[in-house]
Amino acid sequence: MSLKIQNLVKIYGTQSAVNDISFEVNQGEIVGFLGPNGAGKSTTMKIATCYLAATSGKVEVCGYDVQQDAMEVRKNIGYLPEHNPLYLEMYVKEFLEFVGGLYQIKGQKLQNRIAEVIELVGLTLEQKKKIGQLSKGYRQRVGLAQALIHDPKVLILDEPTTGLDPNQLAEIRGVIRNVGKEKTVVFSTHIMQEVEAICDRVVIINHGKIVNDSSLSALKTSGKTMEEVFRNLTNH
Repeated sequence: MSLKIQNLVKIYGTQSAVNDISFEVNQGEIVGFLGPNGAGKSTTMKIATCYLAATSGKVEVCGYDVQQDAMEVRKNIGYLPEHNPLYLEMYVKEFLEFVGGLYQIKGQKLQNRIAEVIELVGLTLEQKKKIGQLSKGYRQRVGLAQALIHDPKVLILDEPTTGLDPNQLAEIRGVIRNVGKEKTVVFSTHIMQEVEAICDRVVIINHGKIVNDSSLSALKTSGKTMEEVFRNLTNH
């Protein structure tokens, strides 16, 4: 089991952001984690990536507990947060060397991995530029590259296509599909066409509770569009 969430609760003051949710994601699955703004998606992702502590419940990544084995979790997980944090004055390759160094990847092994990741995410023509010179779409590719640099088993992507134009959307979706052949991918989005194009399975959260967990094919048999399904489950 790549990702296992059991009875997860996160409370801020008197507000329950995540309210006793449980789900599992298997190796090789691409799962869309959907919900309205404020539903608890980002909070759940931040707990799974060791950025936040849960109020109660348990999260395991590749068998490691996020509270007890945080360093092992970080080795096995790649994370692209909603607001992609990049050093704009760094060159693309320089930034990836920096991130790789944080994961103790060194020498020729690091250079080989940087070359692999740059090709994978489509940064070959931009690799010698400063990040600040790149378009939004290419900055997202750099964000994906840093999430992949240590070859993690699990990728968690929080709205990775926000603000991209249609061409960039198609390209980033292609990268996610390609990566998803070998890794477990959990990503959030508000673009329902994206879910239909990429996902094997859909988990929908609303007011901190899971209101749907089913395969994309099962949802399609309902005869409703993903947008209709989403609105029916969250519009209350």
